[in-house]
Amino acid sequence: MADYEIKALTSETWDAFAALAARHGGAGMGGCWCTWFHRETHAAPGSSSGTAEDSRDFKRGLVETGHAHAALVFDGATAVGWAQYGSPAELPGIAHRKEYLAGTDVLPDYRITCFFVDRSYRRRGVAAAALDGAVALIAAAGGGLVEAYPQDTQGRKVSASFLYSATRTMFEQAGSAYQRPKGKNHCMQKVVDPR
Repeated sequence: MADYEIKALTSETWDAFAALAARHGGAGMGGCWCTWFHRETHAAPGSSSGTAEDSRDFKRGLVETGHAHAALVFDGATAVGWAQYGSPAELPGIAHRKEYLAGTDVLPDYRITCFFVDRSYRRRGVAAAALDGAVALIAAAGGGLVEAYPQDTQGRKVSASFLYSATRTMFEQAGSAYQRPKGKNHCMQKVVDPR
């Protein structure tokens, strides 16, 4: 595995993030630009009903105002993946919301909602590096309860395009504990100590 470097998504790293997303048609989900989870509902500019250009502009605005967070994985000067994280207020758009809220007493401090890996870097440890990077950035910001909603592939090979939330196995290997099912995915939690 390469020695990857982690950098936070900021105005300074935007161009590297944008180059990675652009190489992949806006990073999947119809040119989402990693904006899907930023909306509680998805019928507004920057959502699936808008264009990829709308989503890019929306994401850039969030980054410039400090309302979008991600751990970017770099191989040299090139961004090759990311893990998006943020507070529930920043990332309200989780799937199966009604089911999730019915079983939730306290919202987490942070959510890790999606991963993206350059297709030429898949199965090379980029997602795990992004998860480690997100946890480190959360620790640097004060830590807290971190939640994620990965798929349980149960040993099946699944297309990378369906693993935007990563796998339960990867989160377990990073110390997260299974909480309960949430749709076809699962709710995992970990307490991250402040650094």
